Amino acid sequence: MRRAKYLLSLIVLSISLTACSSGGGLTGEGTSSGAGESSVEASAKGTKGSRDNRIRVLAPKASGTEVYGNVDASIDASNAADGYVMVRYTGSAAKVRMLIETPAGNTYNYLMDLNGEYAVYPLSEGSGTYKIGVYENLHDDQYAAAFTQSVSVTLKDEYSMFLYPNAYVNFDVKSAAVKKGQELAASANSDLDVVNAVYQYITKNISYDYDKAETVQSGYIPVVDETLASGTGICFDYASLMGAMLRSQGIPTRLEIGYAGTEYHAWISVYTKETGWIDNVIQFNGTDWTLMDPTLGSYASDKTVKQYREDDTYYQLKYKY
Repeated sequence: MRRAKYLLSLIVLSISLTACSSGGGLTGEGTSSGAGESSVEASAKGTKGSRDNRIRVLAPKASGTEVYGNVDASIDASNAADGYVMVRYTGSAAKVRMLIETPAGNTYNYLMDLNGEYAVYPLSEGSGTYKIGVYENLHDDQYAAAFTQSVSVTLKDEYSMFLYPNAYVNFDVKSAAVKKGQELAASANSDLDVVNAVYQYITKNISYDYDKAETVQSGYIPVVDETLASGTGICFDYASLMGAMLRSQGIPTRLEIGYAGTEYHAWISVYTKETGWIDNVIQFNGTDWTLMDPTLGSYASDKTVKQYREDDTYYQLKYKY
């Protein structure tokens, strides 16, 4: 089949979170702490909570019941109602990007793997029509469409896409991050206890990598087990690791990307039955959340945290994964 191609100058909206090089434009002044005994501390004492902490990893599938494509690209939308599509590239280009245009008109831009395997991508902005396109690099920022397809989506709920692994929160049942999440959840009596335990662990055990922040390349993708093993990372790594731990415990978690002040930055939001979406928080005091930003929480003093808590315009969300 002869492909219809058109040229475009693609503005690359890649995740190059070099803004994290200064902690989202902030200056660290110490380490913040939670109130009272955390679930991490209780777990260390061997206390077993009443909550079931069994691993809950959802496995995305290319089921093959609704597939679009050509010789170069395939889009499996069989499980779009669960909030994701599977996309693969089987052509010969040396660099390929996949774009998802949402019902609201936002465009999500991914650098694709070239291994011919399906990868999972979230449909994170509600029900409606998503335009999905695979684009081959010709030279510089010039791309040609290998295949595009519009997919009409009616989501089952607003949570499932934030439970599955995806391109930026990538994990499976064998991941060390998943096992650590289960360990941290052992003492929990509620989902909120799990969130607290994971947050406290990450902010106390992952150090900010300033060198990495200064040299990170466009298209960088976090590897959660590497972050856990090294004990270092940038904001993208913090958010991805926390997302993997919480999702594998059945807690919907959004990795969010936007601006902290004028700098590009990543943080998370979570959903629990006790609280609903916790999406405007920095720090947890045992009862209340105020932007769940584990990067800031890992080094900032209470004074710094308070300053940014009081500024409702400081965090500007652009993308949800």
